[in-house]
Amino acid sequence: MPHEVIMPALGMAQDTGQILAWHKKPGEAVSAGDVLFEVETDKAAMEVEAPKPGYLTNVTAEAGSDVPVGQVIAMISETPEGSGTTARAEPATATPAAPDEPADIAGHEVIMPTLGMAQDTGLLVGWLKQPGEQVAADDVLFKVETDKSTMEVNAGHDGYVAALLAEAGEEVPVGHVIAVISAEKPETPLRRKAGPAASPVTSPGKDTLPSEARAASVNSPSPATHLPKRAEREAGGRVLASPKARRLAREQGLELERLAEAGHPQPFHVKDLEALKTLPPKAAAGVVAGVTRRLTANLAEDGFTTFVTWAADEAGFKDPAALLAGLAGASLQHLPVAVAVEGLGAGHVYAVSSALLGQVSKAEAGTVPDLRVRDLRASRIGCVELGAEECPVMSITRSGSGLELTLECAADQLSARDAMSLLSNFAGRMEQPLRHLL
Repeated sequence: MPHEVIMPALGMAQDTGQILAWHKKPGEAVSAGDVLFEVETDKAAMEVEAPKPGYLTNVTAEAGSDVPVGQVIAMISETPEGSGTTARAEPATATPAAPDEPADIAGHEVIMPTLGMAQDTGLLVGWLKQPGEQVAADDVLFKVETDKSTMEVNAGHDGYVAALLAEAGEEVPVGHVIAVISAEKPETPLRRKAGPAASPVTSPGKDTLPSEARAASVNSPSPATHLPKRAEREAGGRVLASPKARRLAREQGLELERLAEAGHPQPFHVKDLEALKTLPPKAAAGVVAGVTRRLTANLAEDGFTTFVTWAADEAGFKDPAALLAGLAGASLQHLPVAVAVEGLGAGHVYAVSSALLGQVSKAEAGTVPDLRVRDLRASRIGCVELGAEECPVMSITRSGSGLELTLECAADQLSARDAMSLLSNFAGRMEQPLRHLL
């Protein structure tokens, strides 16, 4: 079945993205992970990878086109038939909206963001703002969970919450409008589920609601004041898990509820399925699973940002991710190694052959990394606790004017001594990069 390739949302205030260049031609075979095209927003340019193998077909936007977020610009098909020459994408035509649809609500639409190119939906964990409440552009509006992480998403615009169009616990398609921010305070802010069969649920006091519905609305707990933390706290008792984890669990006949019963933190991801498979029979439930190491280091100053500028101006190094891979690889102290560097979108694996940054290069396709570095400095994420993955993971987040580094790994990947050494070495390099090059 063909898979749609859409213009991703790389920022909540982003309405369009400009295609800089296509790396594949219509009808050309692609593999999962191949770079399809480069897209530029008002903040950055990034490469977008193919989410699955197949053939690139039905390309509808040429290089230089400004394409609305969420618009389909190509397909990944099983055969090369149906491909054609590129054509400039036309803005989506407006369709008549039903009463109380987003088109009838004046304001800025907030969509379910694309946090990964293999992501079709996002799980809405909870709202942090209520209908009618005033918000600033940088205020956290909601939390969303994908197959990789749980993230906070800001409002993107100043104003008032005029509509919330999805409820906590719902899986919402990428690009779907889930909220509207209006310039003026709305008289009757809207609230409802995202499902097509769901009936609108307006805020208390709207005259068109029956008295029973108004009473139910007043007595219903607010998702923002009852954010899920454990299985018993989920709305309706539902276990939170990524769409991909749910699909694989169904296909393999696994019960995610067993992870909740065993005390594993939610939301669950694909990696948690391995832990689920190792759980003993229910009669013997309660056995402690394998140990995951989690260490953090706080840096008072961010020396890496200044170092990136110096490296570009004085040494000609233009790839900040390669610099990050070099510092991380040297911190392992057993070279050569492969280091994957990623942010919220696509990333690259780098081959680090020595402590000299000039000898860091992109690794061959399919290279398995020894260490994964997640650069989350540009996001609103302030704390990371995702658990062990296929290799040790170093996450970088902002902490005031400095940085917070979080190392997560399984006990069989790094000993306690090696984990402390890696984090300590990397912290020193991130705080004073130039010193460690001397």
